[in-house]
Amino acid sequence: MSAIAAALGALGVMTLGAALMANGAQQCRKPGTRRGRAVLRLMNEGHARVTTWGLSHLAIEPTFTVLDGGCGGGRTISALASMASHGSVFGIDYSTESVAVARETNRELIEQGRVDIQLASVSQLPYPDRTFDVVSAVETHYYWPDLTHDVGEVRRVLKGGGRFVIIAETYRGRKNDWLYRPTMTLLLRAAYLTPDQHKTLLETAGFADVQVFVERAEGWICAIGTRADVDERR
Repeated sequence: MSAIAAALGALGVMTLGAALMANGAQQCRKPGTRRGRAVLRLMNEGHARVTTWGLSHLAIEPTFTVLDGGCGGGRTISALASMASHGSVFGIDYSTESVAVARETNRELIEQGRVDIQLASVSQLPYPDRTFDVVSAVETHYYWPDLTHDVGEVRRVLKGGGRFVIIAETYRGRKNDWLYRPTMTLLLRAAYLTPDQHKTLLETAGFADVQVFVERAEGWICAIGTRADVDERR
């Protein structure tokens, strides 16, 4: 039970408080309804800084083909499209509300034929092998249904030499971890990994040259892995 739930319980409203928090957690995992749209708008604003920081750790060429997995409200897609200015950017999300908001956010880019956003799951990406130069996952890998499998699915759709970047605004062991851990593990039921566990996750999936960056003052993490040019698993 979180400190917030405990406080609500002391006021005799624990059931209502728990219900509200559970609904809020569900909107983070899979936004839906009007409240979900509000959450998505807040995410677009609130994740801007960590996204910019995370993307600064890899080079995205103007002609790249890029996928944003779990695209949420679509703000990251806009950022990627500005970097891959002569390429193509794709986005997927398993929430119909997220897809709708992401398409609204990127309406002009979609009309220009530079962006495509689809309803899909990272567990079964609707793309052929070796399609993308970069795949990003911003504030989303926590909620992937089978993290090990799903990271392997990302690897499948990357070209040789392609890179997968995970960007998140919290990690296990961060500053004030005692405050974040109950929310992440109990309320959100999220995968809450240490920096070393992020590295192991990517290496186990077959990624090479894995790098992990942390911004300790903010509590941010960025993990990057590369699909080898020659697929050693074949």
